Amino acid sequence: MPRFCVYLGSRDGHDPQFLETARELGRELARRGHTLVYGGARIGLMGALANAALAEGGEVIGVMPDHLVEREQAHHGLTELIRVANMHDRKASMAAHADAFIVLPGGIGTLEEFFEAWTWHYLGIHDKPIGVLDTGGFYSPLLAFLDNTVEQGFLNARTRAELLDATEPGELLDILEARLAELAGPL
Repeated sequence: MPRFCVYLGSRDGHDPQFLETARELGRELARRGHTLVYGGARIGLMGALANAALAEGGEVIGVMPDHLVEREQAHHGLTELIRVANMHDRKASMAAHADAFIVLPGGIGTLEEFFEAWTWHYLGIHDKPIGVLDTGGFYSPLLAFLDNTVEQGFLNARTRAELLDATEPGELLDILEARLAELAGPL
């Protein structure tokens, strides 16, 4: 079954909808038999996502640099916690363990991970689908900005169209699963 790398905040955010959506995604990933790959924290949206997937019997792989084990409060109840030397190794390991990427609300770290994965896709380093879960319109301004970059000639329309988005976890998983099936081709 596919492995989904999820980028999201190590904080809760102000809107309780963010926590509930993270939990819903975790439950849905586990119910569908997918493995969750994420940053390995037990706090914030990251912890909520992992705990929900684990509670449903899901497999959860966390990846965390040694220097963040205490700061981000590593989750020691995961299926597997991979400790790496630095952030570059973290991102590479998470990408290597994933078949697709999902972005939930988060801060600069989440955005940096998301844009790097999308850039790698654009450069042909991988062909894994990437989806944005636009919880409560959190990413609507960013998606509009990206549409504007197309209009202004700094991003081609095909690259923008390859970034998938939805507002509900189940809907986004359906879209990503369909894209994974397309990539796999006929059986």
